[in-house]
Amino acid sequence: MPADNARHADLPRDEDRRREQAASFGAAAAAYERGRPPYPAEAIDWLLPPGATRVLDVGAGTGKLTRQLAERGLDVVAVEPLEGMREQLARAVPGVPVYPGTAEDIPLPDGSVQAVLLAQAWHWVDPARAVPEVARVLVPGGQLGLVWNIRDERVDWVAQLGRIVHDPGEADGSRGITSVRSITSPPFGPLQRHAVDWTHRLTRDQLVDMVASRSYIITMPAAQRAAVLAEVARLADTHPALAGRAELELPYRTECFRARLI
Repeated sequence: MPADNARHADLPRDEDRRREQAASFGAAAAAYERGRPPYPAEAIDWLLPPGATRVLDVGAGTGKLTRQLAERGLDVVAVEPLEGMREQLARAVPGVPVYPGTAEDIPLPDGSVQAVLLAQAWHWVDPARAVPEVARVLVPGGQLGLVWNIRDERVDWVAQLGRIVHDPGEADGSRGITSVRSITSPPFGPLQRHAVDWTHRLTRDQLVDMVASRSYIITMPAAQRAAVLAEVARLADTHPALAGRAELELPYRTECFRARLI
């Protein structure tokens, strides 16, 4: 989760870079809101424990998952460390309480929610601190759920997009999938996995915003970032599967993980 980089000057350069990226999203909150996809209903169904009514969305961003939970009539609380993201969330999902905080420091009482969900976020946390903190706020038998939307690069134009924006360990979702290995022992039971294939429909401009909202792109030098976004726009304008279309179809595989508190 975001932290004061000055306190981590002695960390390896790749860890410094990861922290810089984690803290970068607030600068692109509007693009994040416009360009990032929602989550398929099947994935949310699977992530929620039966009968759950009070749910915590940690690392909620601009509320992409939060609003889908609220639309189900659930009592939702959102926690998000970045002010710019919280502002977007408050506009998108009025009435849902949103608090500053992280997975390592959740501003809720013990045993106060039946499920804790993190969307596109677990790979940013310190699991040694986050696992016990999530367990603390869950009721006995409560559930932790993690979800990532990952572009399906078996499709030619999506593979080309991946080559334009590729960041090893992030663009292909491998950082997120690897991070779940931290949840393999008490206080949680066995980790379960489920995948959903689906298609997100978006405009050309939303595609550019989706790329612009990635931490790898946000933290690039301005000229390099502009060149990458121009290349994405060119792909949308010239690829035979995309050129001239008002609506683009971007295939995803959504990877879901859940573990019950024991």
